[in-house]
Amino acid sequence: MSRKVVRTSKFRHVFGQAVKADQCYDDIRISQMTWDSNFCSVNPKFVAMIVDASGGGAFIVLPLSKTGRIDMSLPTVCGHTGPVLDIEFCPHNDNIIASCSEDCSVMIWEIPDGGLISPLKDPVVKLDGHSKRVGILSWHPTAHNVLMSAGCDNVVILWNVVHGEAVVRIDSMHTDLIYSACWNRNGSQILTSCKDKKLRVIDPRKGSVICEKDKPHEGSRPVRAVFVSDGKILTTGFSRMSERQVALWDPNNFSEPLTLQELDTSSGVLLPFFDPDTGVVYLCGKGDSSIRYFEVTDEAPYVHYLSMYSSKESQKGMGYMPKRGLEVNKCEIARFYKLHERKCEPIVMTVPRKDVQALQNEVKELREMVEQLTKRVSDLESN
Repeated sequence: MSRKVVRTSKFRHVFGQAVKADQCYDDIRISQMTWDSNFCSVNPKFVAMIVDASGGGAFIVLPLSKTGRIDMSLPTVCGHTGPVLDIEFCPHNDNIIASCSEDCSVMIWEIPDGGLISPLKDPVVKLDGHSKRVGILSWHPTAHNVLMSAGCDNVVILWNVVHGEAVVRIDSMHTDLIYSACWNRNGSQILTSCKDKKLRVIDPRKGSVICEKDKPHEGSRPVRAVFVSDGKILTTGFSRMSERQVALWDPNNFSEPLTLQELDTSSGVLLPFFDPDTGVVYLCGKGDSSIRYFEVTDEAPYVHYLSMYSSKESQKGMGYMPKRGLEVNKCEIARFYKLHERKCEPIVMTVPRKDVQALQNEVKELREMVEQLTKRVSDLESN
C-alpha cells in the first residue's frame, strides 16, 4: 500500500472503541440461524435484534437507552410462524420496521415510542408474494413506503407498503439463490449478487438489466456487493483458493476490476457498509472478531486500507447506525452494534482531534516564541 496515500488520508487515525459494559445490551438470546444477514437493525430511537424463539420467529426492539441486562420476559415481535431471517428499520419513519422469514412472508410493524409493553403479534401490513423463504429486505432510500424483498425463490419484489401490493416483480432474471440486493443512493438502480456467479445492475422501473458481470470473484462462496461513490460497485467474495477478496468495479467497464485485493483465508462472508459522506467502507465478517475499514477514492489504487478494529469475541451479526444517529460533536463518524452469543455491544468509530486546550497552549507558546525572536532581532539591529 502506498505510504503517500495513507499519510494524506483524513481518516488514517480513525479508531474503534467498544462502549463500557453498562452501555451494552446483555442476556439476549441471539438467533442461532446460519443465514448471512445482519441480524440487527438500528436507528436513532431503537435497536432491533433477531432472537431465538420457540414455535416461530421473533425479534426484540429496545429503546437505545435501555442498556444493561435485558429481562428474559421482555415482549417480542412474534407474528412470524418461521424463523426471522432479516429485519430493517424504515429510513423515513423510526417507528416502522420490516421483517422477513422462512414462512415466506414479509411483515411491517409499528413500534410505539418507548418500546413494547406486550408481545406484538399483528403486523400493520403482511406482504405475501414469495413462494419460498424470504431472506433480504431493503427500504427505498428516497421514496416513502417502497420496500424491496428477495427470496429463495430467486424473485425480487418491490412493494407498495401502503397498499400491501407488489408493484414490480422480477422473477425470470436470477437463475439461482440471490446473495445480496441493495439500492443505489437515489434509488434509481438495484444491485444484486447471485449464486449463478453474476453481478447485475437493474433498472427497477423497467425490470431490466442495465449491465452485468460474470464471476466478479472466482470462488464459489457468497458474494456481497454495494454501490459506492460515483456509481462504482464494491464487492466482497472469495478466490478459487477460498481467500477473501475485496474488489472495486466501474459498471461502465465491467471487463476488469479497478482493484482487487486479497485479505485473508477466513471463511466468514464479509458484510460491507459504505459511508458516502466520508468515502469509508467497513468490512465486517460473520464469525470474525474484527472490522476492517478502507477509504474509497477516485485515484489508483482506489481502495486504501486504513486500519482494523479487533476484539476477542466473534460477531454473529452487525447493526449500522444511520448518520443522523451519531454524536458528531464527539467526532463520531460511524457506530456499529455487534452481536455476540448473548449480548449486543456498541462500537464507536471516532476521528481523533487535538484537545482545544492543548491547541490554545500551543498557540500561546508560538506567540511567546515570536515575541522573543522579534525582541532578539530588534536587539541585534540596535547593536
